Amino acid sequence: DHVTSYIKMAVRRLLLLPRAFSFARWRSFSNGSVTTTQMLINGKFVDSKSDQWIDIHNPATNEVVSRVPCSTQEEMLSAVEAAKAAFPSWSDASILSRQRIMFNLQHLIRERMSDLARLITLEQGKTLADAEGDVLRGLQVVEHACSITSLSLGETLGSLSADLDTYSYRVPLGICSGVTPFNFPAMIPLWMFPIACVMGNTFVLKPSERDPGAAMYIAKLAQEAGLPDGVLNIIHGTKDSVDFICDNPDIKAISFVGSDKVGQYIYERGSKSGKRVQSNMGAKNHCIVHPTANKEHTLNQLVGAAFGAAGQRCMALSTAVFVGETKQWIPELVERAKKLKVNAGDQPGADLGPLISPEAKDRVCRLIQSGVDQGAKLSLDGRGVQVTGYEKGNFVGPTVLSEVEPNMECYKEEIFGPVLVALNSNSLDEAIQLINDNPYGNGTAIFTQSGSVARKFQKEVDVGQIGINVPIPVPLPMFSFTGSRGSFRGDVNFYGKGGIQFYSQVKTITSLWRSDDANVTSMPTVMPTMK
Repeated sequence: DHVTSYIKMAVRRLLLLPRAFSFARWRSFSNGSVTTTQMLINGKFVDSKSDQWIDIHNPATNEVVSRVPCSTQEEMLSAVEAAKAAFPSWSDASILSRQRIMFNLQHLIRERMSDLARLITLEQGKTLADAEGDVLRGLQVVEHACSITSLSLGETLGSLSADLDTYSYRVPLGICSGVTPFNFPAMIPLWMFPIACVMGNTFVLKPSERDPGAAMYIAKLAQEAGLPDGVLNIIHGTKDSVDFICDNPDIKAISFVGSDKVGQYIYERGSKSGKRVQSNMGAKNHCIVHPTANKEHTLNQLVGAAFGAAGQRCMALSTAVFVGETKQWIPELVERAKKLKVNAGDQPGADLGPLISPEAKDRVCRLIQSGVDQGAKLSLDGRGVQVTGYEKGNFVGPTVLSEVEPNMECYKEEIFGPVLVALNSNSLDEAIQLINDNPYGNGTAIFTQSGSVARKFQKEVDVGQIGINVPIPVPLPMFSFTGSRGSFRGDVNFYGKGGIQFYSQVKTITSLWRSDDANVTSMPTVMPTMK
């Protein structure tokens, strides 16, 4: 039975990793053989010489599916040196040649989307459909990067004075870096390096140590697309690699998406080192359910936005504020949530998969219990969910805590699980004030069929991204991701025009070519007034 089980596990891994072995290798450890994730340095997928390794688990089974190294200082320095050596020729390459590589990359990602989705499901746990969505939202940023010839246009103003012109254009910064989270292992890397690289920068990426496979696969596709050696490099690790990125003087900019604690740390340490930093952090995304809402649409959208991806989205709609009599809709919401199917992400019909780790599951369960202990009503309890065949998985089913108050821990903390926290409000003004009193400003939404209610909400709510009858208002990449207040540190946002600005600097040239210079006989010594 043990041998049969092992064979089934091995076959399943091979099915889920059809093309992944170009960046992974079977290695023997004291506790057995397992695939290990390689680094990408100067165009080569290389094994680490580290003696520190981190297990990568399938969240549905908690089986070890691979190991990732904590890159050594020498390996990380090699990655930066490769990026530094590649920068002069890459930044001098024509913008059309860089654009062409992005066209190739978007084609390859679309062609291999199902492979990437299976790899994400194996390491991260989300359903295959959700994993494809993960890839697609990143792919849209790559597609937008193909518009670089328009996005990076400069400005010109001629004849400011006689024979004098001023013009400006964008140039790359140098080496940029990204630190990405576990919950979107394809989308977030694709928010970063395609925009940075198409602008002429080189890049050092540190993907999450929990699920680095998608980033490695995308890097392989970038090579196939024609990205030159050294333009994109990938290292691995935890705090030591983050400190290295923050402190290395050759790295000019850092992009981060993840938790509050790490995001604040990177922002402060990176900024002290003179780097540009953009840091997307925690969230507590509220929606207002107004009495003028379309009930059917609202409940369906709430269920999907609260429990999809097992709640492990920085834009998950985790908090619902029911205004007036709409609190009577909660039992119907609970009945719809009960219909969601919890299963391993690769199983047909799964609506939500497992949480990323046993520790994440324990934390979610603890916060649910804290709500109960502090007086919230447990309208739906997903803690005891059992998934046949996956009894060791990190599963929590949809959970609804109602009659929650703002002083409760379950409200104040970002739960990051399939838990909807429901509060009651007497008026729209009271609901808006509740949102504005919360320190986070990532996203919010309102459900209403009233234009005046929607307009009042969008004007008065202090949140960076607002949805009107849209539960997860993540902008498409022609706009920027504009989380605000406690959810963001930095001055320039991700992707869109903000992304171009973040990964570039402006050169402004004032040019004087006088028509009568040949006849000048005196040298001016006064300040030019440009009359």
